[in-house]
Amino acid sequence: MKPAFDIDALRAVVAGTDLGSFARAAVHLGRSQSAVSMQLKKLEQQAGTQLFARKGRGLVPTEAGEAFVAYARRIVALNDEAALALDAATTTVSVRLGLPQDFFDDVMPATLTSFGQKNDTVHVEVRAGENHRLAEDVRAGRLDVAIAFAKPGSPAEGERLCALPMRWLAQPEMVGRIDRQTVPLVLFNYPCLFRQATLTALEQSGTRWRAALTTPSLPGIWAALRSGLGIAVRTEHGTPADIACVGPDLGLPELPAIELRLLRAPNISPRAEALAEILRRETLERVAPGNQRPPDGAR
Repeated sequence: MKPAFDIDALRAVVAGTDLGSFARAAVHLGRSQSAVSMQLKKLEQQAGTQLFARKGRGLVPTEAGEAFVAYARRIVALNDEAALALDAATTTVSVRLGLPQDFFDDVMPATLTSFGQKNDTVHVEVRAGENHRLAEDVRAGRLDVAIAFAKPGSPAEGERLCALPMRWLAQPEMVGRIDRQTVPLVLFNYPCLFRQATLTALEQSGTRWRAALTTPSLPGIWAALRSGLGIAVRTEHGTPADIACVGPDLGLPELPAIELRLLRAPNISPRAEALAEILRRETLERVAPGNQRPPDGAR
């Protein structure tokens, strides 16, 4: 007789994997750590193989465990979908959305508004993140859907939505204060595609530079530019009105474009797929290249 896996135990497996700790999963699910440990032990007995191995102070999936987690995620999602379809008020379906901070003012609210009109009982978890973390979280199933920047020509991952030109940005009133001999840069933390493109362009053109400020925060980038600390590279989407393209004024080298891609988790649920379709539509409507400002020097 084939084993019947307990849905609460499967939910604990998914939560522990997503949170990176079964101790945190126990708190999240309102259970004791020993109860979660017993559930994991029973699942391994039913599966007939080791699903998790100790690494440091925590547990990580074995090869069999990775496959099991993928199935557990699908089973939990389908269970929650069925509960929602039957109006089971005690169960809340969740979908997880990730996107860069650049799209928090327009794409995110438009997507959530449109999705909520037909899915008002679904809980949406939104995460801002660095591109490499967004992609990793989607691959691992910690996010259901995301949009993320990608280097053109990089190995195909996700669905290409559009390409956006990168620009040298600063507050116009501060341009006269910027050292043109050794360009001060306002950068995102490593690793960052914009950071890589910036340094590559400067080094290939023989332009000297220095790091004036490093931050993981997009508002931090804008604040630094307003303070005259240096210049930054970003697309123009979501750029504040008081920040402008300054590449021609400073004689800086041309920059490449950057792609925007739609990423989906493996075995995506129907609700998450609906969110992905809305995210694609709203992104294309608001971020397509035709909606960008004129090229540098054209204004």
